[in-house]
Amino acid sequence: MKNLIKLVLAASLFLGLSLAQDTTITYWQYDFGARVDAMTQLIAQFEAENPGIKVVQETFPYDNYQEQVAASLPAGTGPDVVQLFYGWLPTWERSGYIQALPDTYFDTAKLDAEFVPMVQAAKLNGQYYGLPTAVRSLALFYNADKLKEAGYDHPPATWDEFLEIAKALTIKRGPRFEQIGYGIAPTGQDHHLLREILTRQFGTAPYSDDGKEVLYNNEAGLEAFKFYTSWVTEHEIGVPEFVPGNSGYRDGFSTQQNIAMIIDGSFAVGGIKSNAEFNWGVAEIPTLANGVKANFGSFWMNGLSPNAFKDEAKLEASAKFLEFVTRPESMKLWLDVVGEVPARLSLIDDPALASDPVFGPFITSLGYAVATKFVDEAAQRDVIVNAINRVILESADPAASWSQAAEEDQALLNQFAE
Repeated sequence: MKNLIKLVLAASLFLGLSLAQDTTITYWQYDFGARVDAMTQLIAQFEAENPGIKVVQETFPYDNYQEQVAASLPAGTGPDVVQLFYGWLPTWERSGYIQALPDTYFDTAKLDAEFVPMVQAAKLNGQYYGLPTAVRSLALFYNADKLKEAGYDHPPATWDEFLEIAKALTIKRGPRFEQIGYGIAPTGQDHHLLREILTRQFGTAPYSDDGKEVLYNNEAGLEAFKFYTSWVTEHEIGVPEFVPGNSGYRDGFSTQQNIAMIIDGSFAVGGIKSNAEFNWGVAEIPTLANGVKANFGSFWMNGLSPNAFKDEAKLEASAKFLEFVTRPESMKLWLDVVGEVPARLSLIDDPALASDPVFGPFITSLGYAVATKFVDEAAQRDVIVNAINRVILESADPAASWSQAAEEDQALLNQFAE
């Protein structure tokens, strides 16, 4: 099919024909206010530059977004250009929801040279299946007013300092928490914090380089797991779902002001800026005494569904749109509106951005952040979340729970390899 598309495109371009005249394409993403706003602005700019192409944006709640994709694409309906989390790529590719980017429009070597290294996770078998407008890492958000009231003039740089400050900022009345020092969020970003950051800081990679073997089922991994769960079971600096909801930890920090610190992604900056009526700051993730830094990098990318390949005009229009929303200018707009940092090396090397008090910690951490290649991101997330919950909610033995998680995770890797 790829060779046929090349021949048709070459013939059409030779004749001086515009394949994208009067073409409508559909773009899907999940419903997140700032992202929808940014994409609306980019669509308007794209249509002004390409008057023969119309882009229809459709959005869906995050919780059933993948279900909508799964229901529409096999029926030949749905998006031409579709947004997906990079960790979904193996599952989506096997299900036929996403196609490799055609080299007629996207040069692999050029993309390798221009995008930050973590974007390599958008590849399967050496081919890109999508490109991000922005990338994300994690950082510590802290309520500077609360720290100051407790006698601290700077955020924690080490985990010992983190625990000290978190305890000082935790308020209980009898058995009930009125304020917690840290927003425990296994289903938020804490599953990444544990598996991708703490394990490395304690001395083990979570997976082998080829992604086929679980490596965290060792002494270092277990110590990381015990350390994280001790925040609830021993140090009592927080509890899960202190503020209910998937983003309750973020709401408790920015709106209700009953959570003093959280670990979150750069995508949270926009919402916190809008909602927080107090002084707050961002810092790099704390380290152990060994000083080892680690971070989890991730991104949402835009790819081409099989619908984009139905005819040459639609393919050209879809490819043009994907290229447009990943240009440097588009990334700058995305940073301003959404708060996610650019995915191009040329932009993150900007000294002004690296020294920004809010985005600087995220930019700095991109130098050591790793975007893990998942085989089934949702299932692998559940493995870690369930391991945490068994200990902090059911008082299970940490060693047994961690070993169970590793076995379940390995089974997922083995299943994908079959």
